Amino acid sequence: MAYCGVASRRKCEEIIKQGRVSVNGNIVMEMGLKVNPDIDKVLLDGKMIRLKEGLIYIALNKPTGYISSVKDQFGRPTVLDLVDKNVGRVYPVGRLDYDSEGLILLTNDGDLTYKLTHPQYDIQKEYNVIVEGIPSQESLDVLREGIYLDGYITKPAYINHLGNLGETARINITLTEGRNRQVRRMFDYISHPVVSLQRVRIDNILLGKLASGKWRFLTPEEIKGLKI
Repeated sequence: MAYCGVASRRKCEEIIKQGRVSVNGNIVMEMGLKVNPDIDKVLLDGKMIRLKEGLIYIALNKPTGYISSVKDQFGRPTVLDLVDKNVGRVYPVGRLDYDSEGLILLTNDGDLTYKLTHPQYDIQKEYNVIVEGIPSQESLDVLREGIYLDGYITKPAYINHLGNLGETARINITLTEGRNRQVRRMFDYISHPVVSLQRVRIDNILLGKLASGKWRFLTPEEIKGLKI
């Protein structure tokens, strides 16, 4: 019902509990009933509910071991395998490495995808990483100012040293570009390889408490914020 634009998921649960929804002529009171939009007839207050066509915006918490693409030539699972098939056709916005986790956006809005991935817009992407060893302030300053990657100097990075865990360090880093495996390559440059990497923010969209492997639709306010 939320897919069809009836209401938020919480509100839809209230509507179902009120006995206002039927599937194939039978009143439904329990949550989580699976339906096939091509076969099953879902009615709210006697009126047919249909999938809402149009633009789709999804936030997903990608686990490690998934490819950020539509298909993989080696048969590895992709982020699209984690999203319900009846949501509609969507595509990943940008990349998140196979061995990285965290926030990735999925949409069928080509204009927004262009804005979020084109370097001219300086879209912020924030990561929490754990690196081997304890980087010096001087080493982190090198990354803040920019290093040569692929023949170009990286844009200034915002970096906070959050603390240490034994022989590793917790670092928060925000970039305004997205070169291939950039965060990992930056820390390799100062000889502190990344142990784990989680993206926690893209522009105004926060990962928050979204569980690993789970997804949600963006709110109208979040979508508006992305398009400003």
